[in-house]
Amino acid sequence: MSRPSATEPAEPTGKRLTKGERTRARILVAAEQVFADLGFHDASIVKITEAAGVGQGTFYLYFTSKIEVFDEVVEDLNRRVRHAMIEASSQAETRIEAERAGFRAFFRFTAEHPALYRIVRQAEFVSPGALRLHYTRIVEGYRDGLATAQAAGEVGDIDPEVAAWALMGIGEIVGMRWVLWGPDVAPGGPTSAVPPEVFEQAMTFIERALAPGRAGEERP
Repeated sequence: MSRPSATEPAEPTGKRLTKGERTRARILVAAEQVFADLGFHDASIVKITEAAGVGQGTFYLYFTSKIEVFDEVVEDLNRRVRHAMIEASSQAETRIEAERAGFRAFFRFTAEHPALYRIVRQAEFVSPGALRLHYTRIVEGYRDGLATAQAAGEVGDIDPEVAAWALMGIGEIVGMRWVLWGPDVAPGGPTSAVPPEVFEQAMTFIERALAPGRAGEERP
């Protein structure tokens, strides 16, 4: 799947960007590509501005350093993936339907934006604070949704925060295995998709883990 061009940043629905906002967005798109392709240490402001089609002076109108734009890319990816998951699951009538929709949206997003994996994993060494913020923001909303479903009897007796971290781990590793490391994927090349049978196996596991059990009975 193709990624957006560094010269064509996506505009938020219903919002018309100013010239300055479009330029800043173009730099972020370019930085996402450069960091994903080269890694933080081999990336440079020169390479980012070349990919964005702007001068270095323009870069410094919006960012003070390479690490600042890196952190902003992590935050931007986080915002977009959360939006994709929330939008997909918001119409679901049950928690399991919401899980299916959210996971499907997550895998689709990561296939279209492999930088989510490649850049976020770099953040462990480059910017640990950005890494922690990325995961905790996802978990906070996830935890609240699970707690609400638990109160409604849709989720079993499990700590919502522990469940949120565990489910996020499933999405991350399953996606990495089949999106980045699929049999038809060359290292660093175009991504693949999570096969339908793999998706269904993962969802069966998740459904059984979350299923409410009857009093005195063990869950399957």
